[in-house]
Amino acid sequence: MRFLHTADWHIGKKLKGYHLQAEQEAAFLEIEKIASAEKVDAIVIAGDVYDRGMAAESDVALVNQMFQKLNLTDQYPLLVISGNHDSAERLATGSQWYQATNFYLKTEFKDVFESVVLDDTQFFLLPYFELSAARNYYGDQAEIKNVAQAMELVVADLQKLFLPDKKHVLVAHFFAAGSTKTDSETNLTVGGLDIVPLDCLEVFDYVALGHLHYKNALTHPTIKYSGTPIKFSTSESQHQKGVWIVDTETMEIEFKEIKPVNDLIVIEGSFAEITEPEFYQQYRDDDFIAIRLTDQEPIINVMERLRACYPKILEFTRVGQKSPQTLEKEVAIDAKKEPLEMLASFYQQMTQQELTEEQLTWALESLMTIQGGQHETD
Repeated sequence: MRFLHTADWHIGKKLKGYHLQAEQEAAFLEIEKIASAEKVDAIVIAGDVYDRGMAAESDVALVNQMFQKLNLTDQYPLLVISGNHDSAERLATGSQWYQATNFYLKTEFKDVFESVVLDDTQFFLLPYFELSAARNYYGDQAEIKNVAQAMELVVADLQKLFLPDKKHVLVAHFFAAGSTKTDSETNLTVGGLDIVPLDCLEVFDYVALGHLHYKNALTHPTIKYSGTPIKFSTSESQHQKGVWIVDTETMEIEFKEIKPVNDLIVIEGSFAEITEPEFYQQYRDDDFIAIRLTDQEPIINVMERLRACYPKILEFTRVGQKSPQTLEKEVAIDAKKEPLEMLASFYQQMTQQELTEEQLTWALESLMTIQGGQHETD
């Protein structure tokens, strides 16, 4: 059989305050087109259908519409699990009768032990789970200290259920060892407790993962993250988005790209350069833009002037500017230095430039004014 692997739709998510429904609807239509063109027999959605557990009514309506289109209209079997962003209880509403239309929605830990067989493939659907769910299921059989230990037990039990004449596919939502993250993901790792080693997953013919937002977060021939259908952060600006097509007969696995209807683009340059009409008119007004300015000097009303050129500007930063976290670690203030020496040192660490003579004069005048005020108070 052939199936499509997608995940992390995050319906309801906003990007710096901008609603993404139009982009998500366009990506859904692309997924539907790919499924048709590739003649798939089923669609796998590996968690995080919603962005929030308490999804808005409009988001619930949109997801219902998407599921109905794929399952009832297009007649695709759906294999769906809940992710860490989903409310398992709310997502599961109505799931008792979904199987009548080949819609397999799993939201509880125990569901993984009830496999779904379609054509030549046996699917095991493992929703996102907390350690407490695994501990409650296994009881006193084993001491479970982390997700890796839980997964060792799960995989061992699943192997006992393997049908010898079928391919075996695990659908899951967790952090696999060796993966890399992007800025748009919720950090679930606490001291490595949620990391699942790859060797325990290699007993499956294919592992369809959700949770990480980049298809290349993990480079393994048969253990794959699909990534998100659209870009959710500037760290993803260069990422290719799409879905995996898996052929279980030949075990050929191919990535199919989804072209964004409105792209997320990072622009770097001087203020004068990027505000030239010939430059900014090459971008669409509906594209999401993040700007990295190479200028070091202050620019009056910079955000307002940039927005006039780029209506959907997300942010602007200055090249070489360090984050507060980095500064906290790197910037050392020597209290023994004179005030102007401390200022010059701080400015250099912040901008990688020296104070000009004019700036030093301003600083000295300001310091004398402050010191004069202190003397008056004394």
